[in-house]
Amino acid sequence: MNRRAIFVVVCLVLIAAFSAAVLFKPQPQQPQKTATTGEKSVAAAEPIANQQALVRFHSPTFGPADAPVIIVEFFDPSCEACRAFYPIVKQILAEYPGQVRLVLRYTMFHQGSEEVSRILEAARLQDVYEPVLEAVLEVQPAWHDDPKVAKAWGAAEAAGLDLSQAREDMQSERISAILDQDMQDVKTIGVRGTPTFFVNGRQLTEFGPKPLLRLVQESLPDAQK
Repeated sequence: MNRRAIFVVVCLVLIAAFSAAVLFKPQPQQPQKTATTGEKSVAAAEPIANQQALVRFHSPTFGPADAPVIIVEFFDPSCEACRAFYPIVKQILAEYPGQVRLVLRYTMFHQGSEEVSRILEAARLQDVYEPVLEAVLEVQPAWHDDPKVAKAWGAAEAAGLDLSQAREDMQSERISAILDQDMQDVKTIGVRGTPTFFVNGRQLTEFGPKPLLRLVQESLPDAQK
């Protein structure tokens, strides 16, 4: 290879290296926006268009129907994160009595989720929904990977569930329709993981207890004055 050819090759290599450096230069990170006094947090998206798919008349709820703040949780009873969030959401309800309502929507992504969701709905027919919910969540690690969810059944019975009646009720058309509708709404809204929270129609986009609490506080009537 003569000198001219070598010179051309070297120039091409240098040009390619310079181009790569320009194209792949890391972009400076924009500073994260944080909420300040009188400023709305960026913890949530705009209210979704299909509000009807968020709350159905059949959904289990906690708190008054006329509460100004409605938390909708797409909830999988087999989800470990849902189990971890349960006491947090319960504490929020306790801190703002009469002002916050929780609506649970079944999201059956895990093994055993449908079986336990049916247990919970059967418990609702017997007016023991909350104690059964808390009992099955408490022992969740023991049945999480069991397709027969035996420990969940045991915990539900200890919490006051009539098992023979529950086994009959859980396969009813009524309960099947509830679960089918919930999963249809999961697809309509585009829920991809659990728990997924909406507060007054706005989806929580920052995962964690503090963003959830902040969004609830911002949604209270006094916070909007």
